[in-house]
This record gives sequence, C-alpha cells and structure tokens, in this order.
Amino acid sequence: MSPLTFCISTYNNLSYLKLAVESVRKNSYFKDAPFIIHAENCTDGTNEWLEEVKTQYNLEIYIDKNQTPIGIGGGMNFCADKVKTEFIMFLHSDFYVSKNWDLACLEQYQKENKDKLWISSLRFEPAMFPDHIHYLNGSKPQPLDNIIIPKEYFGEYWYNFNKEIFEGYAEEFKELNDYTIFKGQGVSGLVSKKNWDMVGGNDPQFSPTSWEDKDLFLRMIQAGFSFTLTSKSVVYHFGARGSHRLEENEGKTSQRQIEAEQANAYKFIKKWGGLPKYNEHIMVIGINPVQI
Repeated sequence: MSPLTFCISTYNNLSYLKLAVESVRKNSYFKDAPFIIHAENCTDGTNEWLEEVKTQYNLEIYIDKNQTPIGIGGGMNFCADKVKTEFIMFLHSDFYVSKNWDLACLEQYQKENKDKLWISSLRFEPAMFPDHIHYLNGSKPQPLDNIIIPKEYFGEYWYNFNKEIFEGYAEEFKELNDYTIFKGQGVSGLVSKKNWDMVGGNDPQFSPTSWEDKDLFLRMIQAGFSFTLTSKSVVYHFGARGSHRLEENEGKTSQRQIEAEQANAYKFIKKWGGLPKYNEHIMVIGINPVQI
C-alpha cells in the first residue's frame, strides 16, 4: 500500500493537466498511489476529460462549481481533507515529473528523521518571465532550487514539450548532483497528513491565488517545521501556467492574477505586520515590518 496520496487542484489548465497526470502515473515510484484531483470552475473540457480517464488513471475526482472560488490554496485544503494515507504529495497541474520523484522526497524525509518536515523537488523552468533573462546571461546567480533554462531545451508549452529529452536529462542531473537546501516550494511538496492538519493548511483569506504559500510557510516555521529541497527529486514546471494564463494573454500575466497578487499582498501585510524576509534561496524566513 502506498504511504502517500498525490493531490492536484486545477483551474482551466487541461493541456498541462494531461501531461501532469500522465507523468505521475508513468514516472512515480508509487504508481498506484491514490490520486485526488480537484477541478474548480473549469470550462475548458477538464471536467469531461477527468470523467473519461478516471478509471484509466485511477483518479479520485471532484468537480467543483463554486460561486466564490477557493483557488489553489483552498483546493489544496479540499484535497488534503480527503487524504487517508500518512503523507500528502502536492503538485501543480503544470508539472511534468521525472522518474521516482516521489520516492526521492520520501527517502529524504525518512533520512532526516524529523517529524515536522516539508520536502520539495527541484524545479526546471523555461525562461518565460522578464526577470528570467538575468539567470540566462549570468548577471544573476543561477539558483540551485529553481533552474531557469532556455525555452528551446525542452519546450516552453504543452504542444512542443519533449518529454523524452527532459526525462533523460533529469536522470543525468540526478546522477551528477546530490545536495539539499533549506527551501520549501509553494503548492508542491511532501508533508505528513497529521502535520498539515495540525498547522491548519492554507488560510482561506488568500483565495483564489497568491501569497498563501508565504503565509503557510511562516506558520509552519512558527510551529517548528524544517524545509528541505532535494536535488534527487526533479520536476519540470512550465511556469505558473495555472495562474498567470500566459497563453491566453500573449505571454503576459492575466489581470486576474495581477489583481489577486495586489489584494493578497495587502492582506499579508495586515496579518503579519510586514513583508516577507527571504534567505538566499528566496525562501520566506521572517517578516520585515512596514507601516500601512
């Protein structure tokens, strides 16, 4: 029996969701693990596709049509409430996972032998946003936790993504790299079900999207959690496709996302009394007080 359950919350992201589900069932060590998918207010064929393939991929699906969207954070909470295994394995709907990505996270959890842990995978992302150019031309150090690569390496969209090349590269990378850093990746990672419940999951006030991960991680730090990102677990992240809606907006962030980020930044300041303080890996570790 699998010790973990895969969980995805999605919104109108069908083309990438198909890749994510395929890769989880193909490349995970726990191929038959429970797999919960929460689809909220989808109008792009997601609901119909999930109904069609739920037996093929052994999916537990929930089609949600909320009047008030609960968003990615609320969707994570929804999925987590359904989990019956010891661990939850959250992932984005725009991930493509490499071989044994789940086992590597679980082995790191067991190796550290701590109760309160959040274990994350290393992400490769195509250079899609303006600040990514700094990573590519060397003017900004390449982070070890979120590796920005030229679009042409593996493809930046679902329709030109070369899964075979990525899978091969990921295996080579894992053979050549063995490190961990203090970092939690938002909306994805391995955590025990009991500790997720203990910390209370995502704060609903940050629905539908943005800043919920910073708030969650700060509360986890206050509760004594440690965070580890391992280079032995690798995923391809297409880059906020579920929230920024790049293909629908000529490569630009959606107005929905911009408004949510602005509103939730204000909520975060009101709740915490300041803006996030980060470590060298852009992991929130505290608060810089501000006046509002």
